[in-house]
Amino acid sequence: MTQPPEGPTADPTAAGVPTCYRHPDRETWIRCQRCDKSICPDCMRDAAVGFQCPDCVKEANKGSRQNRAMYGGERSADPRLTTFVLIGINAAVWLAITATGGRSSWLTHLLALRPVGVCDPGNGSLYDIGESVCEASGATFQPGFSDGAWWQLLTAAFTHVEIWHVAMNMFALFIFGPVLEGIVGRARFLAIYLVSALAGSVMVVWFSYEFSSTVGASGAIFGLLGALLVVARKGRLHSQWLVQNLVIGVVITVVGWRFISWQGHLGGLVGGALAAAIIAYAPKSSRSLVQWIGLALVLTALLALALVRDLALS
Repeated sequence: MTQPPEGPTADPTAAGVPTCYRHPDRETWIRCQRCDKSICPDCMRDAAVGFQCPDCVKEANKGSRQNRAMYGGERSADPRLTTFVLIGINAAVWLAITATGGRSSWLTHLLALRPVGVCDPGNGSLYDIGESVCEASGATFQPGFSDGAWWQLLTAAFTHVEIWHVAMNMFALFIFGPVLEGIVGRARFLAIYLVSALAGSVMVVWFSYEFSSTVGASGAIFGLLGALLVVARKGRLHSQWLVQNLVIGVVITVVGWRFISWQGHLGGLVGGALAAAIIAYAPKSSRSLVQWIGLALVLTALLALALVRDLALS
């Protein structure tokens, strides 16, 4: 074996000593596991086995899915952003309602979900009277879903009257939202949230008292819980804390069923779990196509159920 010459003027390359391909003045006996080029300690990159050179790492990254979330969505640079926007919208609506009269605000009547509209004479009573008769008597008609106010299916999920209600729901959204967005990506997270909110509202118009008024993001929050359980199970992630929170939510719903919309909670939970299942179990070969077609079919089914209920109520 050839020994490298000694002395301050020794030239490693002249003596056949390997040198780093990026730093020719540095002697090294380390080689890249992929291309077999010599690399010095400053250039070597950890690999599953041994080390790789910067060029091989760069080339491998070009074909990798580093910017993809677990189920094919684009990874969010900041998974909290969508949650903060949703919290901001809910807070802004609550402030507007508070500033214009709270429960008696015209915004509450416009945005809250009522299966059927009612006539409000302003004396604390509500009557099942047609809009023309109601307004002719000097009272105010509060439109409902069956009167054409379909927007209430979504706006109710962004509407809160009491401060404790908006505070509790937004705290839950702050806890669960970024976690789910970090797993599925921003677009799919938002799709799950909106599908959950719509599913909760559809359950409300089907099974709630016709002249009731429902507000709150609880249906969408339960949808996030259901979605997190599905993707966590599929990805074999730790889910005990999710089950505990779901149990707490169910207990609160059962205990307070007289003033809590169990219909919205249950509908949101089922809708969120179904949407997440479509996202998590879509085949990798055509993942995005299957996911968005599946979500579109769920949306179509919810709107069809809403239409059938509208015709029945009308």
